[in-house]
Amino acid sequence: MLKLKEVSTFYDKVQALKGISLDVNDGEIVSVIGANGAGKSTMLLTIMGLLRPSSGSIEFLKQRIDRMETEDIVLMGISLVPEGRRIFPGLTVLENLEMGAVPRGKNIKEEIDKDMEEIFRLFPA
Repeated sequence: MLKLKEVSTFYDKVQALKGISLDVNDGEIVSVIGANGAGKSTMLLTIMGLLRPSSGSIEFLKQRIDRMETEDIVLMGISLVPEGRRIFPGLTVLENLEMGAVPRGKNIKEEIDKDMEEIFRLFPA
């Protein structure tokens, strides 16, 4: 489902990832653990297209994504939720959830309403 093959990423001249390979199969949950500065966030930013790998490849559903725009990667179903950064602190919880709704097809409002029902079923007020 998601495959990183020998991915290397730099911040200017500083190498943050060196030949990272990872396979995540459909239905798997994978945890990446490491010390501060080990490259966990850099790997996620590279998968999302916010950073470009200097070498290697990234595939999602057998399609290369390592040169795609971030917006297109999100539309494929990959997203990143930064922890603890209060991206939209002035918005309500509902407004933050609505910000996460992305174009999905012809019946966007119906799909979003259905997803909101499921979210509130899982996490009642």
